[in-house]
Amino acid sequence: MDEPKVPEELAALDEELSRPVRVRDRRTDPGPAAMVVAVAMLVLVAALVLPWTGAAQGWQVLAGTVALGLLPPLFALTSLGFGLVVSALALATRWWALAWLAAVGCGVSVVTGLWAIWSRQVAVTAGATGPGPGLVLAVLAVLVLAVTWVRIAGRR
Repeated sequence: MDEPKVPEELAALDEELSRPVRVRDRRTDPGPAAMVVAVAMLVLVAALVLPWTGAAQGWQVLAGTVALGLLPPLFALTSLGFGLVVSALALATRWWALAWLAAVGCGVSVVTGLWAIWSRQVAVTAGATGPGPGLVLAVLAVLVLAVTWVRIAGRR
C-alpha cells in the first residue's frame, strides 16, 4: 500500500519547526560551571607572568626567548591554545563539539604540563633550575579546565 503523500507546504513547515531542535541539540549549557571555567582561564593567564623556572616567566617560554627544551614551550602552546582560545570559543558559542575539543585538548595539555614539570626536575641535576610556581599553577588550572569541560560536555 502506498502511504499518503505529505503536501509540500506541510513538509516545509515540518522542516522549519524542526530546525531549532537540531540547533539546540548541538549546543551545551555550562550553567554555573561557566564561572569555574572563567576563573581557571584567569588563573592560566596569571600563571604566564609568574616564573616557570628560575627567572623565566611563562610568557617568555611561550615567546621562545628562553631555551628550556621542547616540553615547557609545548605545554605553553597547548595550554593557551586549548585552555584559553578553545575554552573561550566554547563558552561564547556553547557548541557541544567545541566543549569536547576543549576537554580533550586540556587533557592533552595536562599531560604535556606534567612532562614539562618532570623535564625541569630532571634538569636540576645538570645544574638547571626546577619548576617554578607559574608552571605548577598553569598545570593545575588546565587540570581544572579539563575536568570542568568533561563535566559540561558529558551532560548532554
